[in-house]
Amino acid sequence: MSRHHTIDYIEIGVTDVDAAKGFYGTAFGWSFADAEVRPGGPLVVLYSDDVERSAAAVGEAGGTILKPIYPFPGGRRFHFADPAGNELAVWSAA
Repeated sequence: MSRHHTIDYIEIGVTDVDAAKGFYGTAFGWSFADAEVRPGGPLVVLYSDDVERSAAAVGEAGGTILKPIYPFPGGRRFHFADPAGNELAVWSAA
């Protein structure tokens, strides 16, 4: 089964980072990669075999690139808004 364009993970925004790390670390044994704290709901992140092709497809389908492709620990990603204004991200290990 291909993981291309499937939901790979969801980032959950919090206002008290230390409390969230304590809770999820204790309850589920999670480890963390810190991200920017921002208001709003969870950020759904899709995986892509070809992040450039995915970014082009988003634009061709009528989406808006909010953050162009950039490197981050573990790979590269970009953020986009769908026509309804929902923000999602796409990442690739390559």
